Amino acid sequence: MALTRDDLRSAAERAGDEPMQRLRAHHEEAYPASRPTPGDVLRNEADRLNQLGFGDAAKFELLETRVERFGDEVELTHEFMDKQKRTRVKTEGFRNYG
Repeated sequence: MALTRDDLRSAAERAGDEPMQRLRAHHEEAYPASRPTPGDVLRNEADRLNQLGFGDAAKFELLETRVERFGDEVELTHEFMDKQKRTRVKTEGFRNYG
């Protein structure tokens, strides 16, 4: 089963209150300019992770999503459990969200 926006939101919430607060601030502080909503960012990120193969539920379990702000950008990183190797895998940060 592929990753969804809701899966990433749950993973961000497992990392604490800050990740979702950072996503909301990234969107709201740009007003009147338009930046993607937190839901849009998470949906696009889920699609990107699925394309990279992390949506394979038989192999990977999404543990946590972290969000950092760098100026006008947000960067998302994720921690997965590789179920076959029984090791944790951390993704490189990704920022291309507008």
